[in-house]
Formats: sequence, structure tokens, C-alpha cells
Amino acid sequence: MIGLEFEKPVMELKGKIAELKEFTSTSDVDLTEEIEKLEQRLKKLEKDIYESMTPWDRVQMARHPERPTTLDYIQHLFTDFMELHGDRLFGDDAAIVGGVAKYHGLPVTVIGHQRGRDTKENIKRTFGMPHPEGYRKALRLMNQAVKFKRPIICLIDTKGAYPGKAAEERGQSEAIARNLFEMAGMEVPVICIVIGEGGSGGALALGIGDKLFMLENSTYSVISPEGAAALLWKDASQAKRAAETMKITAGDLKELGVIDAIIPEVSGGAHRNIAQQAALIDQMLKPALQELLQLSIPELLDNRYIKYKQIGEYTL
Repeated sequence: MIGLEFEKPVMELKGKIAELKEFTSTSDVDLTEEIEKLEQRLKKLEKDIYESMTPWDRVQMARHPERPTTLDYIQHLFTDFMELHGDRLFGDDAAIVGGVAKYHGLPVTVIGHQRGRDTKENIKRTFGMPHPEGYRKALRLMNQAVKFKRPIICLIDTKGAYPGKAAEERGQSEAIARNLFEMAGMEVPVICIVIGEGGSGGALALGIGDKLFMLENSTYSVISPEGAAALLWKDASQAKRAAETMKITAGDLKELGVIDAIIPEVSGGAHRNIAQQAALIDQMLKPALQELLQLSIPELLDNRYIKYKQIGEYTL
């Protein structure tokens, strides 16, 4: 298990407990009482650390290399998933996965950003940063969902759209803008969940829907903390300072009215127990979808319009 910088005290204590358990198992010395005391101490330490995480701590957690991906959640939340490929214009983009599945027996379309688990897979999936053909594939699957009246579920996890020259030549900005425009008028329920990083237009292109949820330790922002620091202070090393001021955590965005709800995470982060984390997502996703399925198409579209119109309005 990979530990982050702020988790060092927890990882060190876990290491000591593991050493004592190993020593006890290979000797006649009984250290059960000492181990129990350390385990109680560990519980308190974890509670103190994970309940007082800073915005920068949550940025690091959202980027954790072991954090569950879209395909991990598809495996735990859906059945009969059939992945579909290609945008019918240029090619397939592995940074976005999508297809048809069943959610509690209901046919749905599920789409999400996909990072890699190792260097080879990350290169294949461009570290979860889509090209325009990825967004066009997503839009193709959404239009297919509307045709067959399937709800759409989007899982968001990207640093941003791929910034390369080829992506720009193939219409990166237009592809993102097209998705925003089309998603606003989708005549089926659309639920979006930020499961890791939600970076800039690359995230927003899968983020227009009737409900927007965030995992407790995910982030959602117009730019990365490093990018903001480079712009504001000409120093990317000020990323921690930027994260404190950008209001990019789930708690901040819920308070600002940008998201609808926060999905709690397993103590220590979603990667600690994927099955349990998927169950926590399911507890939020299922009733939200049932609620949206009761609405007529005009009601769905009117509510979606009102939802986004209200963002940014404040009463002093």
C-alpha cells in the first residue's frame, strides 16, 4: 500500500504493528497486549489525520496511484458491461471508456475517463487525458443512449484534456464545446460523479447532467493547483498554496452550490476498499436515478436548466 506524505505517521505505526505481529508469530513471546494498544492508537491517529485533511492533502489523495478507476467501479457497480469503441470519425481513444451495462437490472450507458495502472498502460491511455476522438466517442454513446432511452452515468477522473498539437489539430476545443452543448439537452437522466481529479474542460466535457456528485477526496477545478500557481505567482511549486485558495474540494463546491452531494469515502481513501467504496457510491446513485426516472422529459430539461443557471448566483 502506497502512503502519501501526510500519511507517514500512519504508515510507520502500521509497520511497527506488522513487525510485532511477525515477531510474535515466530517466537514464544506474547505481545498481544502491546499490539492491541498500538492498534487502538492507530485508530485514533487515522481519525485525527483523515478528518483534518487540507485541500492539498485531498489533491494528493485524488491523484493516488492506487485510486480506483472507471473500470474498477464498472466491475463493482454494473453487470453485463459491453465496451464500445471509436468515434466513427478518426479512431478510438483509450483515455475514455464507455459502453452499455445494467445497473440493478436497468439498461444504462456508462462513460468515464480511464487512467493506467502502470507506465505502459498510462502511455496507452495518455494518463487519462482524452483526445477529441475520446469526447466524440462519448457523445456518440450518449446520443445512442437517448435513442434507446437509457440513462447516462459519467465517471470523471482526468487532469484535463490532452494538450498536444495533434489533439488541437483534430479539434479538441470544438469537441469539448460540442459535448457541453449536447449534454445540456440530453432527453434522458444524466448523472455525473467525480471519482478522482476533475480538471478543466477535460472533466467538464463529461460533467453536464441532472446530478453532479463528488467523492469526498476528489477535486474539481478549472485548472490544476500547479497551473494556477504558475499563473498567479510564476512558481508551480506554490501549488499547495494555490490549492488552499481555489475552493476545489468537495466540501467547498457543495457549499458553493456547484455539486449536489458528497459521497463519503472509506477511511484512508477509496483505494483502501474498492468494494466498500462502490457500495457507498451505490447508496447515492440508486435513489438519485430513481428520482430522475420519475420526471417527464420537459421536467428533466427544465430542472437541468435551472440547476446550471443558479450556479454563481449569490445573495449578500
